[in-house]
Amino acid sequence: MSGIFTDVAVLRIDVDPEADDDAEQLPPVQQKVPLKAIAPEGNVRGGIVVLHESRVIPESLIDLLRSLALEGWLAVAPDLFHRGSDGDEVFGENLFADFDATFDWLTSRGVYPDCVGVIGFDDAGTAALIVATNRPIGAAVSVAAAGILEPINEDAVALIEAAPGLQAPWLGLYGENDPRTPPEHIEGLREAAMRASVATNIVSYSGLRHRADETQAPWGGAEESDPATAALIEAQTRIFDWFDSFLR
Repeated sequence: MSGIFTDVAVLRIDVDPEADDDAEQLPPVQQKVPLKAIAPEGNVRGGIVVLHESRVIPESLIDLLRSLALEGWLAVAPDLFHRGSDGDEVFGENLFADFDATFDWLTSRGVYPDCVGVIGFDDAGTAALIVATNRPIGAAVSVAAAGILEPINEDAVALIEAAPGLQAPWLGLYGENDPRTPPEHIEGLREAAMRASVATNIVSYSGLRHRADETQAPWGGAEESDPATAALIEAQTRIFDWFDSFLR
């Protein structure tokens, strides 16, 4: 399998139809999204966009990119903070602009639009669900997505309001002991997601050891007798199965 590589995705640029053709138009301040990606050795089954909330992609998510590539996916992580802002996580129009650029990057490499998936963890998991309500992708996975009853910032939307509008099959993984997503909030989100016109599933785990973005056990490792390790492996398997089922 080829190693991780860097590239850029070109942002879609809307031209003002009322602008004077003879007037000098300055280019946008930022036109490209930096990417890190790993391609599979053989045929590409599809593409997975890995959203993350770190300004520097951690080694745990590099491991996730590698694992997805081993399964035949072209895995790519866009830098959502490339504009240089010191503010909060990227949501709103900037999120959609960066996702669209990454989507175009994948399709330009032969990935069919309905074979593009997205996955995110924590607030990036919130972003993944929001993307799946606004873009006709193939599948989405969110892990520990916060902001269920109240938006996590002014550019986001409460997930309990967004979930009924999901356009792509969505899997949500949660820990029952996560203070940001108490069980009663998760149950409300489950009911909201059931009103969507696509397949949805929310799975709750005891504790917090199900996190597939943490290097607690190798992806695809053998089942262990330790309950925490078993939960992690089970969560990893669910993620792979979700993409396998819907990105065809």
